[in-house]
Amino acid sequence: MILSMTGFAAAAAELPGISLSVELRSVNHRYLDVSLRVPDELRGIEASVRETLSGVLRRGKVECRIAINRTQQAANGLAVDAARIEQLAAAAAQVTRTVPGAVPLSVNEILRWPGVLAEPTVPPAELGERAQALVDQALAELSATRAREGARTAAVLEACCAGIESQVARVAPRVPAIHAAYNERLAQRLREAGLDPNEDRLKQELALFATRVDVAEELARLTAHVAEVRRVLRAGGSAGKRLDFLAQELHRESNTLGSKSVDGEVSQAALELKVLVEQMREQVQNIE
Repeated sequence: MILSMTGFAAAAAELPGISLSVELRSVNHRYLDVSLRVPDELRGIEASVRETLSGVLRRGKVECRIAINRTQQAANGLAVDAARIEQLAAAAAQVTRTVPGAVPLSVNEILRWPGVLAEPTVPPAELGERAQALVDQALAELSATRAREGARTAAVLEACCAGIESQVARVAPRVPAIHAAYNERLAQRLREAGLDPNEDRLKQELALFATRVDVAEELARLTAHVAEVRRVLRAGGSAGKRLDFLAQELHRESNTLGSKSVDGEVSQAALELKVLVEQMREQVQNIE
């Protein structure tokens, strides 16, 4: 299966007093680059999350964002810790005795004091386990998204391969006729110049020129490269770099075909090949 490097996935869960969410975003990149954004409460699972992502994904710039938000349930479930307030009042009274001019604590300051307001909480171990489970869920969804996108990309590449084969089939039958016509034109020019094209030295030069415009080798390489692209698509896996190399080779052969062309039909076919190969190169950049 061919996998794309582009995808998005999200997972969320409601816990006592909080909402826990995980988002995964992936775009194309030369290597695997994982970026994590996690709250302080979940720093302990950062290494585990990174290991989980790198164990499944091979290439791409991946951003994993884990967020914790307080819910309305937490606001409704607030409770005042009376014992904590008594401790705070005793401490304030002691300060007042020591510094008679000290300003008394306001209600707002008391409520903002750590531990005065109690709210629903989730034990750190349970919170880490739930976050890890959400990462696994989002990763499975991301992999499915990348697989679907990869299937569509593979279909586009297959269409490009078919187009390249069509252009090769368009040119290949004309190669002998093109070769003969080119030799005849050269011989005619030699005769017009008063030279004998049948002279051994000139025959050697004609053969050399004919070799320089012979495109049979380029057509054979184009066919071989297309066959290899199809083999890689069938094999699947992390095929992006191999397909990128093959696209470069197809581009080089189509350029050579155009530069050696001495026939309008071949030149037109070379132009169509360049368009098809460029489409292929754009698609390949997004394959894992």
